[in-house]
Amino acid sequence: MEVQGWTYTFVGITFALYLSIAWLSRVRDTKGFYVAGRGVPAAANGMATASDWMSAASFISMAGLISTMGYAGGIYLMGWTGGYVLLALLLAPYLRKFGHYTVPDFVGDRFDSRLARLVAVVCAIFISFTYVAGQMRGVGIVFSRFLEVDINVGVMIGMAIVFIYATLGGMKGITWTQVAQYWVLITAFLIPAIAISIKLTGHALPQAGLGATLKPELTGGETVYLLDKLNQIQTDLGFSPYTETFVGSWDKINVMLVALALMLGTAGLPHVIVRFYTVKSVKDARWSAFWALFFISLLYLTAPATAAFARYYMIDSLNGKTEAEMPAWYANWEKTGLIMWLDDGDGKARYSANTDNEMFRAGKLPAAELAAIREDHRAWLASSGTQGADGRERLRAKGLSGPDRDIIVLATPEMAELSAWIIALIAAGGLAAALSTASGLLLVISSSVAHDLYYRILNPEADEKKRLLVGRGVIGVAVVVAGLFGVYPPGFVSQVVAFAFGLAAASFFPAIVLGIFSKRVGTVPAVCGMLSGIGFTGFYILGVVYFGMAPWTFGILERGINPQGVGVLGMLLNLTVTLALTPLCPAPTARVARMVDAVREPEGVGPAVVIETAAEH
Repeated sequence: MEVQGWTYTFVGITFALYLSIAWLSRVRDTKGFYVAGRGVPAAANGMATASDWMSAASFISMAGLISTMGYAGGIYLMGWTGGYVLLALLLAPYLRKFGHYTVPDFVGDRFDSRLARLVAVVCAIFISFTYVAGQMRGVGIVFSRFLEVDINVGVMIGMAIVFIYATLGGMKGITWTQVAQYWVLITAFLIPAIAISIKLTGHALPQAGLGATLKPELTGGETVYLLDKLNQIQTDLGFSPYTETFVGSWDKINVMLVALALMLGTAGLPHVIVRFYTVKSVKDARWSAFWALFFISLLYLTAPATAAFARYYMIDSLNGKTEAEMPAWYANWEKTGLIMWLDDGDGKARYSANTDNEMFRAGKLPAAELAAIREDHRAWLASSGTQGADGRERLRAKGLSGPDRDIIVLATPEMAELSAWIIALIAAGGLAAALSTASGLLLVISSSVAHDLYYRILNPEADEKKRLLVGRGVIGVAVVVAGLFGVYPPGFVSQVVAFAFGLAAASFFPAIVLGIFSKRVGTVPAVCGMLSGIGFTGFYILGVVYFGMAPWTFGILERGINPQGVGVLGMLLNLTVTLALTPLCPAPTARVARMVDAVREPEGVGPAVVIETAAEH
């Protein structure tokens, strides 16, 4: 069977599984819809959390980033993993004892204000839509290549699947669907990594293969380590050595800021926090955090090896080839419009830091447009009078950039000429990763609007039936908006996701930490802090990335602050504003102070039942 046949088989089986689980898990009350009835076992919740966490950014784009950035790409591993540890140890148990449905629910009750709840709702929606944009783009990329349909059609199929199982089962259906999706995505990630490691180094363990020597038949009998070979190849082609630290715009300060933004953003992500509301007790919240870290580590500890293997294969299979010699994987991906070769006149593709004849398209490129760009480029080269003239800026002005990181992991099994069923399996895994996170994010948007805005502010007398109807209706609207982001993506997957982390760090992290560990912080300081943090961060990201604003250097940075790391500055601004206003504003009420005291006490001590009841009135 060919790749497309295997892909239809795997995708069909997995989609049928997801929809069956959703049907069996359908709910009829808001507690089941928003927090799965608080009855999810710790190990299952850990698996669902890992699936929710390992989005298209982790599965599709993270290894691609490491592959093209080399050592510096490790900041995504450090930031996302370190942030989850921070969330699990510092915040999750306390938030579970509060017993709320959502992050805005916690903010609204802790700061005893409808305005605080409304600001938190706006922040949650803004963060979630930013995050979901990356997931829908991942869905489109997978469908475009492996099912050979237009990216837009692929996004619509993904939208329909998510809508069905999110509206039927709510958090309960999403949780058990994510358990299934975890096994799909982790199997799809590990099998190709193991197969490629064996093919290149003879080691079945990818982590061992990363530090091992290449097989003698690949090196002419010489003993050459994989990473040494990559460093040599990178240097020969004009790139920085693969293992070199702090290269280009990734200086020490920007590496630190991005890593911190990812860590702090993780601890403020609404769709991750809500997972800890679904377990039975605080003890189960701690154990589910342990299980989630274990399940996450299986992919995260493999990603650096997959990235190195992909880098080796991509350069080896493309560089110096004529059009007739271009490999089959390239021809397959060229049909999607996500990769293209512009001949500089010598008839050979050269993937290097100094030439532009191997360019990648960050988005769907129609065949007619591709042909027009090629003809235009040839005409420009002829008129320039210089073979191989540097047309980099000219091509960027046409919307071309390279390389497209989001195809690297998906294309690696084809580069390594693995079996058709393995290539198809990775397509099912990419879809599982994107859809699992998208469903969690859509539920956050739904609960923020239906529970926190509609029920807790606009219509407190609404009954269960009406609240469920609004919740499901909001998911429908959110799915359509998410689909538009997939059709018109604002960037590559991990870049967009990193922006969401910065926004979460700047808005929710200080409010949650101070809400738990300080009884003195009241409504006005918390609201002003959240608004200043997310306002500053959003302004900087939009200005630098989309409106041509020059990055701020503060007189010490040559290239300025990376937009992916500016969330740390937003978080510090939030914290500064909140703490500066606290002495000037009224303290919270005695009821709120007792609530904060109670949540710090060990489980089984203090009025936990009162907190739980107040959250669910």
